[in-house]
Amino acid sequence: MSVSPAPLRTGVDPSAGPADIRLVVTDMDGTLLDDAKRLPAGLWPVLAELRRRGVLFSPASGRQYATLAREFAEVAEGMVFIAENGTYVVRDGVELSSDPLDAEVAAGVALAVRRLAADGVDAGAVVCGKRSAYVERSDEAFLAEVRKYYVEHRIVEDVTALDDEVIKVAVFDFGPAERTTAPALAAFSATHRVVVSGEHWVDVMNRTADKGAALRGLQRELGITPAQTMVFGDYLNDLEMLDAAEWSFAMANAHPEVIARARHLAPSNNDNGVLSTITRVLGIPQL
Repeated sequence: MSVSPAPLRTGVDPSAGPADIRLVVTDMDGTLLDDAKRLPAGLWPVLAELRRRGVLFSPASGRQYATLAREFAEVAEGMVFIAENGTYVVRDGVELSSDPLDAEVAAGVALAVRRLAADGVDAGAVVCGKRSAYVERSDEAFLAEVRKYYVEHRIVEDVTALDDEVIKVAVFDFGPAERTTAPALAAFSATHRVVVSGEHWVDVMNRTADKGAALRGLQRELGITPAQTMVFGDYLNDLEMLDAAEWSFAMANAHPEVIARARHLAPSNNDNGVLSTITRVLGIPQL
């Protein structure tokens, strides 16, 4: 079944000619990936064409750097990965920026999650370091969710005592994270960022850390303006990076707040919305 492209909402008409885009940034889950966690068919030829045109393509995700690098191994050379919700930005294995989390704060979040679990909430903490992610839970149901986003992970006895630089604490809740885990961690929002990054995930980071801050730093480093930046997102952890681009697209399947915040609307993740929008706006023929 063919799907009609979602309308642009700002009156900008891409049929007037290809836009001067120099940077394309996309969230992964619920955005570039379909609901089965698959990359869209036809992605590699489009990425090759973007590279030929001098357009940088950058995945921006709550996933760890190692996971993103594996996903894009075929084309990773020269690509910038905005990992861990903007707390860790890497290009060709070299750190461009990071926003480490104080070890005492990370431990406090982990202890709060332990208390939640003791009260019957089916949740677990993933303490995200630069070298690996660390978990205490070892049950297969929990680890199956962790493996989707954290290729490098270790089961340890105590996540509050790690020899690694922590950049984020992610919490997986088998229930609705926005209604259960997020309110339970609200006390940390007085000094830190507590963001619902998916239906079952909540991330705790520094107040200064988000995808938007990472994107703005990248724009400054590369000399790229918001008018030359195209961004795609679907969930609450994408809001700030949508603000950093004039070509900001919410997916049709996005959270209502994301749809309200973005300038434009793209077809859903299951309708190849990112790729179809890139080719439409940049005037790339079907490859």
